Amino acid sequence: MSETLKNAMASSTPAPVVVAGIAIIATRCLSVLMLANELGFEEIANFVHRSAQAWDSTLIFIASQLIFLFELRCAFTLMRGSNRGRWGYVTTQVIVLIYMLMASVGWIYPEIFSISGETNAQIVHHTLLQKVPDVMVLLLLFVPATSRAFFRHR
Repeated sequence: MSETLKNAMASSTPAPVVVAGIAIIATRCLSVLMLANELGFEEIANFVHRSAQAWDSTLIFIASQLIFLFELRCAFTLMRGSNRGRWGYVTTQVIVLIYMLMASVGWIYPEIFSISGETNAQIVHHTLLQKVPDVMVLLLLFVPATSRAFFRHR
């Protein structure tokens, strides 16, 4: 019986990976619910309508939805031990951070997902503050020895 328990413990997902996966799912879903609650149905419909007015806005809106779904997929796959899920999440975070910084500073248009500020330093500061939870999730996936070993053996 002890060999069975040892095998089960060796194949189970480490706590930091589970916490990271649940955090990704929870933060993404809760942010959508909070945004929907704050805006209301009419404002959401207006936002989608405004996003559909031009091709560039529509493409960025669709890309944001695809990134949302891809992040959820990465969360589920990394909890199963897929190293691709871990690196996929890293990739999405880099893409989102670069876009948010460039749109907020005014280097690319449209600025659908931008952060306002008086100076570029304030914009960068606010953007990085918004990414702190994602950095914590990334630390859970890459720093603990159990997380690294879990993804190395899969």
